[in-house]
Amino acid sequence: MKSITPLKFLLGFLIALFISSYMNAAGGAACGSYLSEDGLTKGECKEAYINPKDKASLQRGAQVYMNYCLGCHSLKYARYKKVSEDLEIPLDMFQDNLIFGDQKMGDLIQIGMDPKEAKEWFGNAPPDLTLEAGLRGSDWIYTYLTSFYIDETRPLGVNNKVYENVGMPHVLIDMQGIPRSVCRQIPLIADNGGIKQDPLSGERLTQEKCGFLEVDNGTGEMSPDEFDQTMADLTNFLAYMTDPLKVERETIGTYVLLYLFIFTMLSYLLYREFKKDLH
Repeated sequence: MKSITPLKFLLGFLIALFISSYMNAAGGAACGSYLSEDGLTKGECKEAYINPKDKASLQRGAQVYMNYCLGCHSLKYARYKKVSEDLEIPLDMFQDNLIFGDQKMGDLIQIGMDPKEAKEWFGNAPPDLTLEAGLRGSDWIYTYLTSFYIDETRPLGVNNKVYENVGMPHVLIDMQGIPRSVCRQIPLIADNGGIKQDPLSGERLTQEKCGFLEVDNGTGEMSPDEFDQTMADLTNFLAYMTDPLKVERETIGTYVLLYLFIFTMLSYLLYREFKKDLH
């Protein structure tokens, strides 16, 4: 029976670590009936911008969350002071601009809404979002935030392509403007991946497809690009809330892997010397 050398052991460990990281990154829920801009894919989430080192993005995301989301959604596993320190926001500035009420910097980020009343208003009490990015995935959250549309059949007047029949109002509609689900003519795709053409006229063949999202011009405080960036910042903040020690953890992990590599190489060289003495 062949023995496993330290080098082979380290190689196997690194491969297992890579596969585990890839599977974790690929996780997350599917995005319902969301339709891509080209109309070719349905149910695939848009890719979110996640960078826990981008303090400016995290600060903007925290500002949006505290002003628009915290009325209903708590972050009860986090404290104001910890968020302030991690995002490099001075304590007095955080207290004056991002805390609304008599809460202290050392308090958990709770809400004043009564769960029973919330259930009567929305059908279900709004969930705590501290770990939501870990549960749903950052791409799901980003796509959800940008997929509301007007639906007069719903009690709150809006629906969502990612979460059909959602009970949440579109609290950011003033920022975005009035979003609508519309139909468009899109090219017919041939089996070889090209666009089908009329054999006589040579014109491209199209078909009507519904489910695209469009915002009425001039109805929002932001342009579409600005709103998408704001939602990306908000998603980045929620991803940070799920894993606030990600940067430190990855830094420590890099040093640990470097140590293991050096230790393994030294062990392997020592093993070769022992092997010479044995023979």
